[in-house]
Amino acid sequence: MPEPLIDTFGRVHNNLRISVTDRCNIRCFYCMPAENVQFMERAELLTFEEMEKFVRIVAPLGVNKLRITGGEPLVRKGVPVLIEKLAAVPGIKDIGITTNGILFAEQAQDLFDAGLRRVNISLDALDPVKFREVTRRDGYEKVVESIHIAKKIGFDPVKVNAVAIRNLTEDQIIPFGQFARDTGVEIRFIEFMPLDADNAWEREKVLFASEILERLSADLMPLVPLPTKDPSAPATDFEFEDGVGRVGFIPSVSQPFCSNCNRFRITADGKIRNCLFSLEETDLKQMLRSGVPDADIIAAVRASITAKNAGHQINSADYVQPDRPMYSIGG
Repeated sequence: MPEPLIDTFGRVHNNLRISVTDRCNIRCFYCMPAENVQFMERAELLTFEEMEKFVRIVAPLGVNKLRITGGEPLVRKGVPVLIEKLAAVPGIKDIGITTNGILFAEQAQDLFDAGLRRVNISLDALDPVKFREVTRRDGYEKVVESIHIAKKIGFDPVKVNAVAIRNLTEDQIIPFGQFARDTGVEIRFIEFMPLDADNAWEREKVLFASEILERLSADLMPLVPLPTKDPSAPATDFEFEDGVGRVGFIPSVSQPFCSNCNRFRITADGKIRNCLFSLEETDLKQMLRSGVPDADIIAAVRASITAKNAGHQINSADYVQPDRPMYSIGG
């Protein structure tokens, strides 16, 4: 049995995030520029067959959890076909997707039939005007429709990712808490991270998880912490005290979860990154295309994991923002 992917801090990496495209059909300011985005050429992207090959190589090393990301993954045609390929790989137990929801409703049944069960839908405001302010595009109604369709089809869990931004989304906190109670979806508030394309992030713009928790508990109903099922999960989960409605918090800035991180990622153009905030990456595309032995690819992955830092340094004077913004890395 091959050794698992363990870094120098003893963290076992079983969770792979696969970006299938850097393209997106909205323009959230914390992720992409508003206009004139330079996307990768199609030939630069890994094919679905190459993604499947990579997963088949790393699955015997203990990788059993996958998440499909972008850009917006569903703007790339044929994602249900990819899901079906990946679900058939021995050892893969869990496949999720993170999507902005614009195209999800029309593909939801095909994705479910292909083997997808978990979905995270990004929605930063329960208001079409504020939605457009964040995304710089229309589509609010389609996103909300996708959330309801995901629940109806049977995706479980259905999570809604809301980036929390000071002086912009404070007024969305209580509506999201009520939405969690009304629909049964889990709302996950994510602290605004320095991965925007315009380099406009400031710590003062981060709406902290502790503030959101306090606001929900005071203005809606007290929240009680839920037992931690997976120590490597980035979110701390809570439930309203009457048992109706769940809310999670991803405090990437105020309380980093780096010490328990079990994730690594491959970009749409075939670069391995051991951390979302990594300044270095390993090019596997040429290895996958040139027919090198699987052992060479495994060695490259192990070297990347071994080189992983203890944490992302956001709260340090030494922090350097990666050259790639979020849409290019893969969320």
